[in-house]
Amino acid sequence: MSGRVRLDLNFEEFQRYLFDLDPVELRQVFKAFRKLTRMEWSGVYRDSGFKWEAIKSSPGHYSIRLSQQCRAVVARQEDFLCFLALHHDGAYGKK
Repeated sequence: MSGRVRLDLNFEEFQRYLFDLDPVELRQVFKAFRKLTRMEWSGVYRDSGFKWEAIKSSPGHYSIRLSQQCRAVVARQEDFLCFLALHHDGAYGKK
């Protein structure tokens, strides 16, 4: 259970926001996906770019940065990183 990261992008809420991203933002998010799939789990937790943070109000759920403007809510199930939701970060003034 500590191998390479596998992505689960099948949650409907996540897909709804993913498909609404503009092409530039979508490219940045897919670049993050590519990086994740090349990593071991221990590297994901240490990577300063993803800024892995526990969501205190929702045990087992985490927030990670996919781009300068997008964060995702994720959960880990064995070696799968399950993407549950995608949000624009209000700190950057978009959406």
